[in-house]
Amino acid sequence: MPVLVILIVFALSFYVFYKVKAYRSTKPIVKQWISAKSSIALGLFVALYGLNQLFLFRSSLSFIIGIIFVIIGFSSSWAGFRAYKQYLPDVIKEEQK
Repeated sequence: MPVLVILIVFALSFYVFYKVKAYRSTKPIVKQWISAKSSIALGLFVALYGLNQLFLFRSSLSFIIGIIFVIIGFSSSWAGFRAYKQYLPDVIKEEQK
């Protein structure tokens, strides 16, 4: 599925973009906030890769591995989203100073 491949490439590129942006940030709370964004992108990358494995190969081993990747990826994205929401008010306060 070419759509999944394009989404996988976008998720990986966003992960690299946010990791570089977090590395270059000087404020600690902003660094954690951007790192949470990169965690969301990495989780989406892993989940989309797992979905691609489900559609690409038809063996039982690839099915099990794809399901594991999807579960780990979406749970990582969910944790990153929760961290993003937690740091957002602090980032807004810090940027207003």
